[in-house]
Amino acid sequence: MPTFVDAEPRGDERAALLNYLAAQRGGIRRALLGLTDEQATQKPTVSELSLFGLLKHVAEVEQGCIMGTLAGRPEETVLRTYETWHESFERVGEETVAGLLAYYEKVARQTEEYVNSLPDLDVVVTLPEAPWYPQDRDRSARWILLTMIQEVARYAGHAIREAIDGKTAFVLVDEAGDGVV
Repeated sequence: MPTFVDAEPRGDERAALLNYLAAQRGGIRRALLGLTDEQATQKPTVSELSLFGLLKHVAEVEQGCIMGTLAGRPEETVLRTYETWHESFERVGEETVAGLLAYYEKVARQTEEYVNSLPDLDVVVTLPEAPWYPQDRDRSARWILLTMIQEVARYAGHAIREAIDGKTAFVLVDEAGDGVV
């Protein structure tokens, strides 16, 4: 079983970055593998985070960064206000793990299609004003992809599945059958 992402198609930076992003997404998706909606919304530590909330947040953030900011199409994203930002970490209404996983797959396809349509990764956009963005807000598509990899990896690191049912990352890789840790 591999213990690293062998995602570098030699000489193809765009494909390598998209492969690394896909590998990080897989870590979060696998953390929810086989869980019920109730298990996925448990908060098994002192943290306010659940696996459901982690997945929902990274899906919405990715869609916002890629389709909203890079593609300039915010109408295709979930728009949160200061009053509703917490909902990106919570199960709202009739949301389900299955529905959320399908949404994340859609976001992944949108990201890959849009990034592959760019002439190159040097395309520059101005990030929206937000406290988590740098003061100089002009950034390349490359920077946005690297930031997404970092963001998904950070939240994947919060995905403490073991505290729910004892399953480790290696067990979940075997169960998922995707061979990527």
